Amino acid sequence: MDIVMNEKEHQQAVMPKGVRWGILFVIVLSVFMSTLDSSIVNVALPTMSKSLSVSSGAIAWVVSIYLIAVSATMLLFGRLGDIYGKAIVFQIGLVVFTLGSLLCGISDSLIILLTARVIQAVGAAGLMSNSQGIITQVFPDNERGRALGINGAFVALGSLVGPSLGGFIVDYTKWEYIFWINIPIGIIVVILSLKLLPRSKNKLDEKVDLPGSLLFLVFIVLLFGGLGQVQQLGFSSPSVLISLFVSVILFCLFIRREKRIEMPLLELSLFHSKWFSISLICSFITFLAIFCSNIVMPFYLQDALGLSPKNAGAFLSIYPLVLALAAPVSGYISDKIGSEILTLIGLCLISAGLLLMSTLDASPNYWAMGIYVGIMSLGNALFQSPNTSLVMSTLPRNKLGIGGSISALVRNLGMIVGITLATTLLYQSMSAKVGHHVSDIAAAGTPAFIFAMRIVYLTAFAICLVGAFITAFRLFSRKKERTE
Repeated sequence: MDIVMNEKEHQQAVMPKGVRWGILFVIVLSVFMSTLDSSIVNVALPTMSKSLSVSSGAIAWVVSIYLIAVSATMLLFGRLGDIYGKAIVFQIGLVVFTLGSLLCGISDSLIILLTARVIQAVGAAGLMSNSQGIITQVFPDNERGRALGINGAFVALGSLVGPSLGGFIVDYTKWEYIFWINIPIGIIVVILSLKLLPRSKNKLDEKVDLPGSLLFLVFIVLLFGGLGQVQQLGFSSPSVLISLFVSVILFCLFIRREKRIEMPLLELSLFHSKWFSISLICSFITFLAIFCSNIVMPFYLQDALGLSPKNAGAFLSIYPLVLALAAPVSGYISDKIGSEILTLIGLCLISAGLLLMSTLDASPNYWAMGIYVGIMSLGNALFQSPNTSLVMSTLPRNKLGIGGSISALVRNLGMIVGITLATTLLYQSMSAKVGHHVSDIAAAGTPAFIFAMRIVYLTAFAICLVGAFITAFRLFSRKKERTE
């Protein structure tokens, strides 16, 4: 069944339930693949380094270039979705992502692999930036939270199960299968999307801000490139400082241009809604705090506690398992009682979990540690889907594409800043503890690592607590608005 509707028709009629949930299936599977590919290659990097005969530093760009390319092009594809239709841009992104996966799997040199990863990332940006907008468009208010909750669960699952799935694939097959696994799934989802996704009859008579897109792209490349070098070179490195300084200048030029032109890439008027802005700030804080934990936990389990990769992976599966079970329920509850109270409870639970994790030592109670991880995951589940629902509900229907891309961009920024903050704090704290610079956990020793890990968790706790206070402000302010 092909579905074609304009905005007026959409507002007058609701799609059949089976069609709505079929559309959601297409979207979550696509988004899962795209987020999975941002993390699945991590565990395969040593194998890929040997296979392609390149250094470990060079092969790390396979991860970095994907995150950079996704973030740099998200706003552009969100804007294209608003002009030409979110479904068509989503479908093109899906095809490009699948093609990129094929090219990654047949790469026989680092240059070809990095080029293929950029193609893959551009496709991922196209589908990720329009997924939330499509869900908001096709689901009525009383089902939207549940649908966004399921989508949010698959976004998080893609990021969290990547390392363990990648390890399994590398152990039993070749590293190329990390990318080839996307091809049959991608083909099936493309076919389903052509049948199910709603196509808009109306093309907006607007232009894309290409100069603004270029400014934003270079800004993201320099920002992420600079942050990615912090762990190795430190913040005082001239190359890091120059990259960050120039990125700030370019961002200022980008904002100045967007304020002046008639059809901007980034609709700054969206930020006039304080609820839209506050919800994005809370999302950034949450992903920052969670990824501080995500980057530290594997080192703690394997290097400090001596667990095997298999056992560490099994323990790390607690987080995505709880998230997968709780996020759809959280979205369903938010449809019934509202989103604000759930987001506050969620951030409080994440904060509590981070604080509890800071108490761990070299001989932990594994049951207690599992409960701590479960508390964080439950908090994330309670927060993410209701908060996403709040973000999207503040947007006009013709801005769902750019709004969804801003939300996804903020999520990526939170991830990369969280990783950078955690690794910087970890290595600087270990160096301070042992009295000299260390760039390896084994060289620092377990006591120094435990000390540094606590610093990371306490910092993440403090940041997340700020998010909880902001969320409480949003809750009570919106209640006050409704009563006036």
